[in-house]
Amino acid sequence: MSTSVRVGVFVDAENIRYNGGYQMRYDVLRRFAARNGGVLQRLNTYMAFDAERAREDVEYRKKTHAYQQMVRDFGWKVSAKTVRRYTDESGNVTIKANSDLDMAVDAMLQANRLDQVLLVTGDGDFLQVVEALQNAGCRVELIGFKNVSRLLQQRVDAFYSGFLIPDLLPISYEPRNEWGKPGSCVRGVCTKWFPDKGYGFLRFMNQISPNLWITDPREPDSPYTSVFCHANELSDEVTEELLMNRETVLEFYIQESEQKDNGLVANNVRLAFSVNR
Repeated sequence: MSTSVRVGVFVDAENIRYNGGYQMRYDVLRRFAARNGGVLQRLNTYMAFDAERAREDVEYRKKTHAYQQMVRDFGWKVSAKTVRRYTDESGNVTIKANSDLDMAVDAMLQANRLDQVLLVTGDGDFLQVVEALQNAGCRVELIGFKNVSRLLQQRVDAFYSGFLIPDLLPISYEPRNEWGKPGSCVRGVCTKWFPDKGYGFLRFMNQISPNLWITDPREPDSPYTSVFCHANELSDEVTEELLMNRETVLEFYIQESEQKDNGLVANNVRLAFSVNR
C-alpha cells in the first residue's frame, strides 16, 4: 500500500494578484507543494476572465489565453470565472469575478481524496473551509502575500509568506537572479538586532525543503541561512521598530564576508513588506 501524502493546491489567483503576488510562478509553487515528496493529486487555480474586454481588446485576449496556457503547461487546472459588471442607481459600474465559492466547493468535494491542502489566498472568507478540511482529516497550509487575514493565518496548520519562498515571486529588476548565491538578491527577515552595536543578523530561505520547521540556520538540516547586517546597509525606511517585527520582509543583496569563512553579509537592505504598510 502506498504511503505517499496526497496533496491538493487551490489558488485564489485574483486575491493573490491584487495583494502583492503579481507574477507568482506556478512552476515554483508546484515544487513547493511537493517538497515533502507528496503526490500532487489536485492543482487548481481560479482566475478572472473579462469576456467583454476580450471582444474589444485583441491584445488582452491574446495575453490572457497565453498566460492561461502557460499555467496549464505546468499541470494546473485553470478555472476561469467570467467578469460581471453591475451598474447601481447612480450609474457607477462595479466589476466582480469572485471565485471564492467555486474554490471552496471544489476543496470540500475533493478533500476525501486528499491528505494535505495548500491554500494560496489571503481571504478570511476561507476560515470555515479551513476548519472543515481539518475536521475531514486534512493538514491545511497557507501561502499569502499582503493583506492576509490574521485569523486565517492562526487557524491553518502552517502559514508561509510567499515573499520568502525562493523564486516564487521574481525580483523584477533582477531577471537573471540566482537566489541564494553571492551577488544575488533575496528576501528574508531579521532574527536579531543590537541597536547599541549597530548590527544584527538576517535570515533567508535558501532552498525549498521539507525541513522548513528547522528555522535555526546553525542546524545542519536547516534550509535557512544567516546573514550579517551592518546598520549602514539599511535604507532610511527600515527602522529599528520594523527590524524587531518578524513579520517585516526585507529585500537585500548577499555577498561573501571578507572577515568570516563561508559567511555572508547583507548589502542594500530595503523594505519589501511590512504589516504596518
